[in-house]
Amino acid sequence: MRYIQSAEGITAQMLEGFFDGWPNPPSEETHIKLLTNSSHVVLAMDESTERVIGFITAISDGVLSAYIPFLEVLPEYKSQGIGKELVTRMLKQLEHVYMIDLCCDNDLVPYYEKLGMTRVNGMVVRNYERQSGAGAE
Repeated sequence: MRYIQSAEGITAQMLEGFFDGWPNPPSEETHIKLLTNSSHVVLAMDESTERVIGFITAISDGVLSAYIPFLEVLPEYKSQGIGKELVTRMLKQLEHVYMIDLCCDNDLVPYYEKLGMTRVNGMVVRNYERQSGAGAE
């Protein structure tokens, strides 16, 4: 396993299987766009298959704030510490900013608390008809 901080050279075939359980998952091509358009990215790679098995992204102003919108590990690789390592590496990249925010479902709060994050209130808007990212330019 290796971790990289760039989506350069990542192909659609290397990204198959993510967004498990999403009713309208993004295509692999859209997934590449979200990786390359993020301020920061860390990818977990299976060296034997050259497949991406986990990823985390952040969007930041580079001064005071950052937001972590995605952390995903392929189902067959969960419970191996990959997500924890991705979060740890991302927080290290972002340690220079004042605030790092992340929204998650209630069942994931204990996971992030174990990684040193604090529960706060948050508000979101979700446009589920746009969940696949189709038509996003």
